[in-house]
Amino acid sequence: MGQLLDEICQAKRVFVYGLGRERLMLQAFAMRLMHLGLTVHVVGDVTTPRIGEGDLFLTSSGAGYLATVEALMKIAKTARARIAFFTAATDSPLLPMVDQAVLIPARTMRDDRNGTSSVQPMGTLFEQVQLMLLDMLAMRLKERLGRTETDMVELHTNLE
Repeated sequence: MGQLLDEICQAKRVFVYGLGRERLMLQAFAMRLMHLGLTVHVVGDVTTPRIGEGDLFLTSSGAGYLATVEALMKIAKTARARIAFFTAATDSPLLPMVDQAVLIPARTMRDDRNGTSSVQPMGTLFEQVQLMLLDMLAMRLKERLGRTETDMVELHTNLE
């Protein structure tokens, strides 16, 4: 996680992308990055700018492969952005494209590649572990960036 922390701190901007419930976990993390004062975009929103050199593309596929994740990784790589990838699949065909992989040994939606079972349905275990890791990462970023709870509250939306 230390290397991912470095990637985020060094990035000009962070772009997050995921599908389904993994998307929700990444959106929650994007919100925390915004609260920490970082420039972050959720890919697919109409305000998402062009990705480029110095940016970080942070994405996820617990099962190891999604065609849209692959397509967007190729765009990010061509634009010379760095890529961070969350997955449970140690044999994911996408791993050679990434700069930073975060392997989560948990059951995913499609199967139980790592022998880890759960009474929870489908990819719930992977998604929960991913959210916990992202929240821990946000806490470490808060420390590294010297942000306070007050700083974060000041950046919280007032349009509610």
